[in-house]
Amino acid sequence: MEFSAMVARESDGGIVLARETVGDDFLGTGDVTIKVHYSSANYKDLLAITPRGGVVRNYPIVPGIDLAGEVVASDSDDFAPGDQVIAHGYELGVARNGGFAEYARVPADWVVKLDGLTTREAATIGTAGFTAALSVQALLDHGLTPDDGSVLVTGATGGVGTIAVDILSGLGFEIIASTGKTDAADLLAEIGANEVIGRLPLDPDAKPRPLNKANWAAAVDSVGGPSLAHVLSAIGYGGAVAASGLTGGADLPTTVLPFILRGVSLLGIDSVQLPIDKRRTLWTALGKALRPQHLSTIESYIPITDVNSVLQSIKNGTHSGRTVIGVADEF
Repeated sequence: MEFSAMVARESDGGIVLARETVGDDFLGTGDVTIKVHYSSANYKDLLAITPRGGVVRNYPIVPGIDLAGEVVASDSDDFAPGDQVIAHGYELGVARNGGFAEYARVPADWVVKLDGLTTREAATIGTAGFTAALSVQALLDHGLTPDDGSVLVTGATGGVGTIAVDILSGLGFEIIASTGKTDAADLLAEIGANEVIGRLPLDPDAKPRPLNKANWAAAVDSVGGPSLAHVLSAIGYGGAVAASGLTGGADLPTTVLPFILRGVSLLGIDSVQLPIDKRRTLWTALGKALRPQHLSTIESYIPITDVNSVLQSIKNGTHSGRTVIGVADEF
């Protein structure tokens, strides 16, 4: 079998992502072979084509850390040809060929059968949206309810942020959306934000305070760094912050005061190595109780042949929302 794939190869000190025709041997080992309908654009996909990006050890590789499509062959009793599925995380797109190809072959325990979502909807949610859902679920498990007060979402125009706003809105929460993109207020309001504020801290030159006024009951943070430190200082008593990102830096310049004086909890969120049983349970919830209500508003669409352009927009910091990449019939 021959098929098309976007293959990243090292070239003259850089990495080039280009269309190639490859054979069945490119699929590698695995229990489930999937015809890829859609992938999506993620920051990790940009790192996969960035020299010294830190996520890929060996090239060539097909990027694409998530994929949604149809099973065409299976050696697992859990899946049969025709099943609509999604796979993401683990080694996909970084150590094993990923979703930027017409076909992919993966272990059965990386695959989720879709329930209540189409493959396009699942790709719109993708890795970023799944991380948002993990964050929201962690806050719910912590005991958060809409009666507790407003929930802050940082990086609100990003993939995690937009889906978090959408899910929280559907659950009846009051949402404060923080973003540096001043032209995004209308979009954020449309998907459920009650108020839009700038990047945090609002005054980056002000001396950081270990404790600020308690402004929010909880937060979904995908920024990290000084922004996360500020957020922790302004969470109310017994509140929590679900943290999943570091676009603002990996350092956390804070003190223990929010934790020992207000009982604030910092909840770490990882979607890459999450066990498959928990992954499948959350995807079921994403088709039901946690289903985002504004996916068509958040989504933009490109064919796979334009993937370099959207990855460049992520690099430039101009990308917003979720970009679905059409793979089937788009090469």
